[in-house]
Amino acid sequence: MRVLTVAAVLLALASPASAIAADDTSAELEARTHFAAGEYQEALDIYARLYAETMHPTYLRNIARCHQNLGNPDKAISSFREYLRKAKGLTPEQRAEVEGYIAEMEQLKKSRAAAAAAPAPAVAPPVAPPPAAPSPAPDATPAPLVGPPAVAATSTRDDGESPFYTGVWFWGVVAGVVAAGVVTAVLLSRDSGPTAGNLGALDLR
Repeated sequence: MRVLTVAAVLLALASPASAIAADDTSAELEARTHFAAGEYQEALDIYARLYAETMHPTYLRNIARCHQNLGNPDKAISSFREYLRKAKGLTPEQRAEVEGYIAEMEQLKKSRAAAAAAPAPAVAPPVAPPPAAPSPAPDATPAPLVGPPAVAATSTRDDGESPFYTGVWFWGVVAGVVAAGVVTAVLLSRDSGPTAGNLGALDLR
């Protein structure tokens, strides 16, 4: 009876530990599956929980690898260095591999800092070419030059009035005088006849 009691107690104590170990194995398998599928944030969440439960340094390395693939150099470097401090019995090859990861993350930080400090290249706006002058049509006739409007040549007196000989009345008077002279000359020519003298009639026409 005493032997059975001791065995039962030992079995009861071992069962929770076995359950915890089985649960950790299942969670670690899930984390590795997420990591292999490129789902680094899901894998990181599981590894962080496992490290908090067990404090095993191997999970620190896995956490650092997740940060490395997520592009978080500062967090990756911190986890890798913590792993090197806490992990015992690392071979030179294992330590060199982790130090290579750290160097890779340091280089990534420098590249990002240089890219952020470099000024953006100034891009000059494109300059539009001046519009080309329209070429004349082959058969087009050049337009004539336009000069000032012609001004009629009129003579005016200084007082602004036209001379008297430009008036209609003046030429009417002149026409009347000429007509009177013509009539008078005709009348006089009718009254004159041949002149008689000692030599007889003399035709003076």
